[in-house]
Amino acid sequence: MAFNLATTSEILASLSQRIRAHRLAQGLPQHELAQMAGLSLGALRTLESSGRSSLETLVRAAQALGLVNELEDLFVLKRQSIAQMEHATAVRLRQRAPRRRSD
Repeated sequence: MAFNLATTSEILASLSQRIRAHRLAQGLPQHELAQMAGLSLGALRTLESSGRSSLETLVRAAQALGLVNELEDLFVLKRQSIAQMEHATAVRLRQRAPRRRSD
């Protein structure tokens, strides 16, 4: 699935199916993965059925499944030109977002 063309619901459904597929591939029942991840069974079931969960729940499940390295490149700023690299460096030095102008 191309996430750039998907709705939020479609992305959540795809991620939840992927988590479930990894759990099943490792032969883990839901209650065992929940215990390994330090999650309630209900939280894991919600993650797998709808994808609606906290970011912490997703990360805990990924850690328990050995998928945490898959998260490493998530939201990494990708620079494609020298101008973007210079802008990213300037932004990194900035402590706050720029003020909005009130006209």
